[in-house]
Amino acid sequence: MKISIITATYNSASTIRDCIESVLSQNYHDVEYIIVDGASQDNTLAILKEYGERITNIISEPDEGMYHAINKGICIAAGDIIGILNSDDFYIDENVIGEVAALFEKDASVECTYADLNYVDAQNTSKIIRKWKAGQYSHRSFMYGWMPPHPTFFVRKEVYEKYGLYNPELGTSADYELILRLLERHKRKAAYLPRTIIHMRMGGASNQDILARWKAFKNDRRAWKVNQLKPAFYTILLKPLRKLGQFF
Repeated sequence: MKISIITATYNSASTIRDCIESVLSQNYHDVEYIIVDGASQDNTLAILKEYGERITNIISEPDEGMYHAINKGICIAAGDIIGILNSDDFYIDENVIGEVAALFEKDASVECTYADLNYVDAQNTSKIIRKWKAGQYSHRSFMYGWMPPHPTFFVRKEVYEKYGLYNPELGTSADYELILRLLERHKRKAAYLPRTIIHMRMGGASNQDILARWKAFKNDRRAWKVNQLKPAFYTILLKPLRKLGQFF
């Protein structure tokens, strides 16, 4: 079973090496690694070239943002399973992809998997700031503000082909909309891997300031609307409030 990992980059020279090394160090060897760069102006491309053919495919050209870049990667991916790893994130150890593959191989009906994630300090990545424990998904989980950590979300390629890619018009909520679409609208079967597999640096785009948070709030509501789903009046409010528990 081939696993494709896609990383979108733009001016990621300060973090991309940790990301790449965590993929290349995996003990599961049937891995295709695709990096889609948005024509970086810093040293990102020079770093990518250092790895030569160890990175399966490198695309560098102007794009329309992270999710547009990820969609390009999905379209060319040859893997049976596709995972997304952000350029400032990295796998916690060398066993991650092998354990993800084992979940899919154990049960052919599983179409998506997800796990837990740690937020770490942007400079001192050994310092854990928040722990995101996803827990088991149930039908009404989204209604209560639930969402699995997107970088831990792996999907069979055939699911993307049948139900569509990311919707870049949803901004930073594009990942929320995709997972909502697959799990809540189309009822795709998801399996939970109950352990932490990724370290994510603090400083995501949707949490940078009040304006960014307001845009994310509006796009979260749009995610339900475009899928012809109706949230409860408290659903979108609970989504950011659930993060408070991750600090304890």
